[in-house]
Order: sequence, then C-alpha cells, then structure tokens
Amino acid sequence: MFKVPDHQVAGHVAGVGKLGPLVDDSGRFYKPLQDGKRGTEEVSFYESFTSNTKIPENIRKFFPIFYGTKIMKASTGTEHPHIVLQDLVSSRVSPSVMDIKIGSRTWAPEATEAYITKCLKKDRESTSVSVGYRLSGLRVFINDESGFYKPERDIMRKAGPDDVKLFLMKFVSSNPESEPDCSLAGSVYGGLNGILSQLLELKAWFEDQTMYHFYACSLLFMFEKGSALKGATTNAQVKLIDFAHVTEGKGVIDHNFLGGLCSLIKFISDIIPDKNHHENGQIEPQTAD
Repeated sequence: MFKVPDHQVAGHVAGVGKLGPLVDDSGRFYKPLQDGKRGTEEVSFYESFTSNTKIPENIRKFFPIFYGTKIMKASTGTEHPHIVLQDLVSSRVSPSVMDIKIGSRTWAPEATEAYITKCLKKDRESTSVSVGYRLSGLRVFINDESGFYKPERDIMRKAGPDDVKLFLMKFVSSNPESEPDCSLAGSVYGGLNGILSQLLELKAWFEDQTMYHFYACSLLFMFEKGSALKGATTNAQVKLIDFAHVTEGKGVIDHNFLGGLCSLIKFISDIIPDKNHHENGQIEPQTAD
C-alpha cells in the first residue's frame, strides 16, 4: 500500500492533486520523475553511478539504493513514471531528519537563463552564497508526548548564518523548542561513527573525484532521537539525495560542492563540545570495513 512519507522535510509534498513522493511497506521510496530533462537526467545519473566501477565501496553507502523506474498511479491519481529508491527512514523509529542543500551555486552550467535567474535569487536570499549551503528542511523528535519540532519552510528559507548555526544546534538538543543545549552533539555529530566523521569521509572523496559535479544536491542527516535520549546508539547517518542536476566532472574537482561541504564541516566541528578529536576540531574519517 502506498502512502505519503511521514518524515519528508523538503521538496514537493504529495497531496490532493499534487505530485509528490510515495513510500510502501517494503522500504521503497517512489519519486515522481520531474518534467523535462531533470527527470531523465536524474535517472541517467543513478544508472551511471550504479554501474560505475570506479566508485569506492565506502562511498556507495552515502547514496540511496536505486531499483530502477516504474510507471504507476501517482499521488495525483494519474499514471506517472517514478524513480524507485531505498526509503532511507523506513527502518527507523521517530527519526530526526535534516535536509541541507550543498553548494553556493545550485544551477548547472547548461541551465537556461530563466532557471539560472530563479536559482540565483534563491541562492542570494538564503545562505547558499554566503555560507556555501542552506537548510531546506528540519524535523526533530522531541518526545512521545510532544511529537516533532518542524519549523515552517519560509523560516528555513530566510535563515541567515546565525540562524543556520542555531538550527544545527537545535538538531542535537534535548528540546529543540527551547534554548539549545546541544546535549546530543557529542553522540550525534562526534565520535568515530558520528556525522562529522562521515562528512570527512565524503570530503576525502570529493577532494579526489572528478567524475561528477553535484549541483543542487542535498545532504540528509538522520539519527534516532529516542535512543539518543536514553543513552543508546544514535544510528546517525549521512546520505546524498536529489540528482536532477548532476553533470560530468570532465576531470575537474567539484569545488562548488566541496566548498559547501567544508563550510558545513567547520560549522559542525565548532558545535561539538567534546574536543577529543584532533586539534583542528576534526576527527579522522572512519574507513569502510
């Protein structure tokens, strides 16, 4: 049975007459193909990435599993082609999720002038240009009684650099609705398996890979808030999503994505209270088994 995702924090939300993603009970996520080239190019990226033998195994874990495409009844009630992907939160209980669009520039070189103008406006009005990334959505579990904290999208869009840091702090605080205490920063952002370690592992790849340039892609942060509050494992994970604007790297480093990633790493490193990582505020990335 298909249903609207409970934990979606950004992008088009399915509704009456509105095209949006669906999930099923088997752990799969059905994303409607976007109009024009964007849909076909996203499929092309997944096909290319999945079959690319040059992708290190420790990097594949950061990408959703791709199951192909399927023409099916969409949220609008009409038949529509979908990309079938891994539902990244299907096995989680009350997960906290944050969507961060990476890069100071969110448009690909061959984009139309109208699309570039549209993206430039968003990039300049948000922190994309000033910080190198912007927050697209946030949903943080509070507790069983209070449910979730989820700021309005307009608030997220208008967030400045100080607001961004505040939201990054709220994401790892015991109660995101009050003054952030960052009580979970060490267990979620820090540690050998924490988000910072995973970001550093990604950074090491982006410092070397020249196959792809990722425009308007997002990093998805996830962790189990309920478990974290009880002192159990947070199961913190980082995933890359949204690949409608990926272009060939042509032997050139993706400085746009790498710059935003480095900026995010610095912000998060400054939040972690436990300085048992290295003197530069970073820990060594954990390699795959």
